[in-house]
Amino acid sequence: MKDFRPADNIQDLQYFGEFGGVNPSITDSSTYTFLKAGTMEGVFGGEVEGCYLYSRHWNPSNKYLSQALAQMEGTESASVTASGMGAITSVILQICLSGDEIVASRTIYGGTYAFFKNFLPKFGIKVNFVNTTELEQVKAAVTDKTKIIYCETMSNPMLEISDVSELSKIAKANDCKLVVDNTFSPMIFSPAQMGADIVVHSMTKFINGMSDCVAGTVCASEEFINSLYDVNDGAAMLLGPVLDSFRSASILKNLRTLHIRMKQHSANAMYISSKLHEDGVKVTYPGLASHPQNGLMKTMMNEDFGFGGLFVIDMQTPARANQLMELMQDDNLGYLAVSLGSYKTLFSAPGGSTSSEIPEEERLEMGLTDGLVRISIGLDNNPERTYQSIKRCMATVG
Repeated sequence: MKDFRPADNIQDLQYFGEFGGVNPSITDSSTYTFLKAGTMEGVFGGEVEGCYLYSRHWNPSNKYLSQALAQMEGTESASVTASGMGAITSVILQICLSGDEIVASRTIYGGTYAFFKNFLPKFGIKVNFVNTTELEQVKAAVTDKTKIIYCETMSNPMLEISDVSELSKIAKANDCKLVVDNTFSPMIFSPAQMGADIVVHSMTKFINGMSDCVAGTVCASEEFINSLYDVNDGAAMLLGPVLDSFRSASILKNLRTLHIRMKQHSANAMYISSKLHEDGVKVTYPGLASHPQNGLMKTMMNEDFGFGGLFVIDMQTPARANQLMELMQDDNLGYLAVSLGSYKTLFSAPGGSTSSEIPEEERLEMGLTDGLVRISIGLDNNPERTYQSIKRCMATVG
């Protein structure tokens, strides 16, 4: 993995537009013509490949972006979807049938948790939630019905780091798939290079980076991606989470600067979290020596891109957390808003927002209290100025 260079892989891609443009032309078509009727029949029958059929299946704009994402993650292929949840749900429903089981991290995005906990049981699919940083818990939870081990490389919102290589060994030993959500750490981690079978992202966050669209991706083997778009039983084909061509083109252009943005996000977060830690603030950031998986992350990461753009501050109570966020927004530090990975700093209290789907007793068990404030640091040019703003706001809270 140390020789894998995701930024170089993206940089090496060269797409010419239809008339020689330096950006590929946007394909503004929902359907595509066939010169021979028999070719259309062959595509529907799965006998002919390489033809565009209908934009819910594939289109050139989505293909360009998918190829770039596969290069970024080092997988054979990739596909793009209309949201991160569209990517996750398509993967799960493609693999699992009634009676199957999933072993999932207990600390995952609230929407994913709700899908696992509340939606999948309707289809007879059982999910066992464990602490995936404790490998023995994972091993104990796997049964002969387990089809997927699911985790986030850097968990939302506790910033726990999963040992992808070791989880991959467990998955392979039990003939199941390791699915990894890499949303928080594109470029930083390359899960497929560490043994993950399938990598998903919400491109809404760092990959796009502009807070102007919702999108997702699945990066995996060519065989699996093709299965998602099979006209007869492909989850992505039949559930229809298609990404608009104009959004694909926009994200592809933003992807070209992802390596630069991730370095700046990480540098800012490292600087500010270190200063806050020195001040005695209870702050969680994987780059700090105090983080439980700091040493593990150093063995896994593509070190050029740092430890990520998020950290968590513990304000003890919901009232203090809310007051801090309101003060930071009033001080023009950023926005009190869900999501992350934007050019502008965003902050929220996940216990009452993006992780509210997780029952309170389970949140408390994992340390996700209502006093936590998750901060996604933007592309601030002067991190000292940002730190001083946070410090000033915290002093006002008292």
